[in-house]
Amino acid sequence: MARVFITGSSDGLGQMAAQLLIEQGHNVVLHARNEQRGRQALAAVPGAESVVIGDLASIAQTRNVAEQVNRLGEFDAVIHNAAVGYQEPRRIATEDGLPHVFAVNTLAPYILTALIHQPRRLVYLSSGLHQSGDPTLKDLVWEQRPWRGQQAYSDSKLHDVLLAFAIARRWPAVLSNALEPGWVPTKMGGQRAPDDLDQGHRTQVWLAAGNDKEATVTGQYFFHLRPRKPLPAARDPQVQDALIDACSRLSGVDLPTVS
Repeated sequence: MARVFITGSSDGLGQMAAQLLIEQGHNVVLHARNEQRGRQALAAVPGAESVVIGDLASIAQTRNVAEQVNRLGEFDAVIHNAAVGYQEPRRIATEDGLPHVFAVNTLAPYILTALIHQPRRLVYLSSGLHQSGDPTLKDLVWEQRPWRGQQAYSDSKLHDVLLAFAIARRWPAVLSNALEPGWVPTKMGGQRAPDDLDQGHRTQVWLAAGNDKEATVTGQYFFHLRPRKPLPAARDPQVQDALIDACSRLSGVDLPTVS
């Protein structure tokens, strides 16, 4: 039986992953952006242990989420599920002056990875759109280039793969992997999304709690329980390290050097 923390688990794939883990007999701690969504999350996922609250668009609140999780004790796995989509029509600045998409999709999982007591497994949700992400990492916070919402999203999903692979390389005692759930009909994906919703949450559950040899790997990328080739640049340690350095600088949070 595993103990798993899932970000962004008040609805969508995060909620579905939590429900499946509980059905399998695991313990799950949920996360929601605010108190109201937290109550809704607990009502929607009977059997969840508890919920932590915090808006991942805020560096301060993300740090506080990590503190709440650490007060709850040790976890076997963390699923970095929370994300915002690709349809923001302009650069929406957070309280820290960062693009909303970058803050939630890239910086928050970095901060939580750095500050939550290291679990045995880390799972990062990416997207097939990461293949269109910019591996040069130029202008990460969209201050020089004109805003393009889909490109910002694609970049952030590449960042999630880079983060997963960087952790796999730097923390050999932790199983760290990334996956794409497919374009599924969630609130973010939209009702016209063509992929199978029932398959959208199973790979992250498998990577977080599965015991077969295919799930107990590290530094890999998956789609529907099968390995898939990521953008080749995601394998480049120099690109991985450049992202880690940028996230450290922007957040003021250093990544621990050893597991």
